[in-house]
Amino acid sequence: MRFVQAVKAAGIFLACLACGLFGSALSFSPVFRGGEGYELYAGTSSAPCVQTEQPFLDILRMGGVRGESVRYEGDLSGELMRTFHASLLFTEEADGVMNYYLYAPELGDCVEIYGERVNLHIAVRGGRTAVGTPLIFGGF
Repeated sequence: MRFVQAVKAAGIFLACLACGLFGSALSFSPVFRGGEGYELYAGTSSAPCVQTEQPFLDILRMGGVRGESVRYEGDLSGELMRTFHASLLFTEEADGVMNYYLYAPELGDCVEIYGERVNLHIAVRGGRTAVGTPLIFGGF
């Protein structure tokens, strides 16, 4: 009888552990879907950048990241703003690139720019879109 109870207890413990690990893994999911040139940033600049084709596995391997960015064909700025329920804070145009700086409640870390808390950056140029959180660290 004790053996059966021990096996049941071990099963319950393993099930709880699996649920906890699954929940923890969800926090390491990549922010953006699809696209090309997915980049992960471990620091506060583009220097410690990892380009990846498997962002979920690399985020797990790195133990979390400070920023992410990806590029898409077409102008997806409106779709991305709706997807993330983002509020437009301000825009800037430079060298033919339209930059949108936004706040999205579902996203985490923010950076302060011109006194605003920004955590979503979208850049559009020539039929291509780059998006990053909290900012696009790399070039476009």
